[in-house]
Amino acid sequence: MKFNFKIQQYQTDAVDAVVKVFNGQGFHDKINYIRDLGNTELNLSSQVSFDENEIMDDTGYKNELVELSDEQLLHNIQNLQSQNNIKLSPSLVKDLGRCSLDIEMETGTGKTYVYIKTMFELNKKYGWSKFIVVVPSIAIREGVNKSFEITVDHFMEHYGKKARFFIYNSSNLNQLDNFSSSSGINVMIINTQAFAASLKEGGRSKESRIIYSKRDEFGSRRPIDVIKANRPIIILDEPQKMGGAVTQKALKNFNPLFTLNYSATHAKQHNLVYVLDALDAFNKKLVKKIEVKGFEVKNLRGTDSYLYLEQIVLSAKKPPMAKIEFEVMQSTGPKRKTRILGKKDNLYYESNEMEQYKGYTIDDISPNGTVTFTNGEVIKAGEVVGDVSEKDMRRIQIRETILSHFEKEEKLFNMGIKCLSLFFIDEVAKYRQYDENGDEVLGEYGVMFEEEYLNALNEYTTLLDTPYQKYLKSTCNDVSAVHKGYFSIDKKTGHSIDSKLKRGSEFSDDISAYDLILKNKERLLSFDEPTRFIFSHSALREGWDNPNVFQICTLKHSDSNTAKRQEVGRGLRLCVNQNGNRMDVESCGASVHDINTLTVIASESYKTFVTDLQSDIKTVLYDRPTVATKEYFKGKYVKVDDVPTLIDDSTANKIYKYLIRNDYIDDDDKVTDSYRQDIKSGTVAELPDELKPMTDGIHTLIQAVYDDSVLKDMFTDGHETKVKDNPLNENFAKKEFQALWREINHKYAYTVDFDSAELIRNAIAHIDEKLFVSELQYTTTIGRQKDEMNEYEVERGASFAGEKTRTQTLKHAETSQIKYDLIGKVAEGTTLTRKTVSAILQGIRMDKMYMFKNNPEEFISKVIRLINEQKATMIVEHISYDTIEGEYDSTIFTAEKNTQSFDKAFLAKKAIQDYVFTDGSAEKSIERKFAEDLDAAEEVCVYAKLPRTFQIPTPVGNYSPDWAIAFYEGTVKHIFFIAETKGTMESLELRPIEQAKISCAKKLFNEMSNSKVVYHDVDSYQSLLDIIEFI
Repeated sequence: MKFNFKIQQYQTDAVDAVVKVFNGQGFHDKINYIRDLGNTELNLSSQVSFDENEIMDDTGYKNELVELSDEQLLHNIQNLQSQNNIKLSPSLVKDLGRCSLDIEMETGTGKTYVYIKTMFELNKKYGWSKFIVVVPSIAIREGVNKSFEITVDHFMEHYGKKARFFIYNSSNLNQLDNFSSSSGINVMIINTQAFAASLKEGGRSKESRIIYSKRDEFGSRRPIDVIKANRPIIILDEPQKMGGAVTQKALKNFNPLFTLNYSATHAKQHNLVYVLDALDAFNKKLVKKIEVKGFEVKNLRGTDSYLYLEQIVLSAKKPPMAKIEFEVMQSTGPKRKTRILGKKDNLYYESNEMEQYKGYTIDDISPNGTVTFTNGEVIKAGEVVGDVSEKDMRRIQIRETILSHFEKEEKLFNMGIKCLSLFFIDEVAKYRQYDENGDEVLGEYGVMFEEEYLNALNEYTTLLDTPYQKYLKSTCNDVSAVHKGYFSIDKKTGHSIDSKLKRGSEFSDDISAYDLILKNKERLLSFDEPTRFIFSHSALREGWDNPNVFQICTLKHSDSNTAKRQEVGRGLRLCVNQNGNRMDVESCGASVHDINTLTVIASESYKTFVTDLQSDIKTVLYDRPTVATKEYFKGKYVKVDDVPTLIDDSTANKIYKYLIRNDYIDDDDKVTDSYRQDIKSGTVAELPDELKPMTDGIHTLIQAVYDDSVLKDMFTDGHETKVKDNPLNENFAKKEFQALWREINHKYAYTVDFDSAELIRNAIAHIDEKLFVSELQYTTTIGRQKDEMNEYEVERGASFAGEKTRTQTLKHAETSQIKYDLIGKVAEGTTLTRKTVSAILQGIRMDKMYMFKNNPEEFISKVIRLINEQKATMIVEHISYDTIEGEYDSTIFTAEKNTQSFDKAFLAKKAIQDYVFTDGSAEKSIERKFAEDLDAAEEVCVYAKLPRTFQIPTPVGNYSPDWAIAFYEGTVKHIFFIAETKGTMESLELRPIEQAKISCAKKLFNEMSNSKVVYHDVDSYQSLLDIIEFI
């Protein structure tokens, strides 16, 4: 399996932020210098080898100096900060090179990808080609190296070149010669342990003697001098973990041009140019949602009886039941058993009359997760009562991890996503041991796992012949093959051993273990690999970064010095399917967090874990405002048609009045819950007309105002009661629904016959009006000597050398170095012919076409979007549909296997399934209110929430309507209705593509089809009643 990478806007923004700091810098490609070859006679018999033709080639290539003054750099940084709404830096931070820039990105959002792409962009715009990536540990170093390997083809496609990268090794110094002599993009990856060992000047280690002394095998040169001569750009990955004096001094010895710091948690502040913190990443759905299963030991009065309430089991036909583990007396003594019990069941009799359960008769089972006994005792889901040892707790954790895995797996499997679970342990012997012959045997946790896995497998295996059941019965049937251990290996015995911690840290440096983890990263994502449950040593945690980890369980006491963020950080990345495609907003739309949920099986209570996790996150959130005042909005930038636009005094005043008028801020100017609910449910009040072009930007600013409550949405309780089965009920068989189903259960094909000339005209006008591409500024100074020269120009040399470079700059401004098939790329993205695309591009204004040269990538993606918007508005007028062979099976209603939490389920009377699940996390989302109104309406006979797999093809993507409704005859004008629920009836508020899909559906059902069905988008049941009479 191969990972696929795509251009994502937030990553492009992070790259652009760095590139724009140097606006005004010229393009200087291949700035050469005479390389010190050292004593070449010595070289011939050493590590450094030259072929005959190369012996005299002493050319090296270094990064050109930054030509901008400190004032210009600070001006560029402050401009960026204003546009990105970051607090302005008062001065330029120059502790390593000309400037030190901070890029803040949440774990799991692809910061390694971002800095690799930044290298390519800096090379493309300014010609810089020498980079050193510094990382704090071997685990991160191996991960970075892997990222370079798997992105080679992606960057080759976009930039037409490859980066040459290597891991610094003091016993392989000829790589430093290649680093200096190669003119392409060169990257050296080095970890701080190599610093401590080899870069401490005057250090006693063998490695430090190598780098700081003249080596015979290196032509009597000091390796540090060879690195220095390149003036490398330094990239620090997780700088807060490497702030030691030794590291900082060693970095200065590299003679860096400037420094880029990438982290989610910057300890030391430099000049911050981009922020994507934990809250931003969650709100933009760039990371998984976190669900926590916590456990609380509770001692009830006067008993040491063991009780564990696993979950509440719901069924629409029966009252709630409770799945409880308790002790049962057998002939061999008491054994723990799990049973599903109902109201009036007596644990005393269920346990074969064990005295400790006297008085424990179930009085009440609440769907919200509690069981009350007749003796007044109450137990909550996830609570463990009585005589509980650590072994009991670990078994419960292992069981809950397996159950969470199975709960999610069928839905994920049907979407082509492999589900993985990860256990961290602090002692290998608990999972794996060796007998006297040296053969592997299971440790305590291994035995528990296999017992609990087989129980769960039996529970989830059915007689059905679905693809998932076949997978369970074949690949997943051998219990010994479904789990695997990844540990450090003893070189002598070949046995798994506990990973040694590096001094002053909680992580290990064992490269062999990380090698194995990374080598199998893609294999673990394949359904052919039976491993689904992984055990690893907690010291190897940093090495785990697999996107398809959906459960993380730490089988040890969570100590206070292990930050909770680190525990969850390993599973935050959005998952990928079998084709290597990321399951993000672009692929999954609103259901990203239904698919991407990480369950953390904690060893403490939900409340303790989440409180600690929230305080961890709060300490590292970017300094956010807490009130929405006029002053907060004034001076901020928002984008209008992609152009950053300043909010002036009068605009800020209008925004503030809008918030007061709609009760969106309270008396203390804090953002209210009603605003947050309206945003979630899509019912936010409209802005005044003059503010409408700024709508997106204004709401982004309001949502950036911080309140403790916003962190609560990031976590859910894993013990919440869930609805697991939602079969079709008797309403499905009603003649009214069957009649409606026969009307709509068709598959369609469309044809669009429109005039290309009209599309070309419209697209040209739309592009001329709307296209803006971020522009680069070039300094085109002719090679005349200036009246004044600054020290950097003097250092670079006389004006003649400048002349030569300046010519290249002008040439570069004319044409990009990369050959783009512009027409081909746009034709592919718009599904138009090359001829039509060519006509559009030839017709647009010259100043718009010129933007391509400045930023080809952005130009292509925006032109595709703008043409598609025009296409979308035109096709509606010219589309026609034909019914084709084929129809949907009724199983589409139940195939999704959504395990939804009970509080999102609406128990319906008139729907074709007992529970209706509605979108949106707001308590009363538009959909929820709509379902409740349908259920209560006298005129409604039966209705269905249509599954996403019920689709109508349109030229701008498949479209899934929300509801199918059958009314009683005679109560309304049209008895069959297909509805789309939207938060607003203003068509302007909908994106053009979404609008086009809805318009195509209207055309199909209301104009073309011979059926009795009508279709419309509505924002409430009342609006449906109003509309139905006029269609």
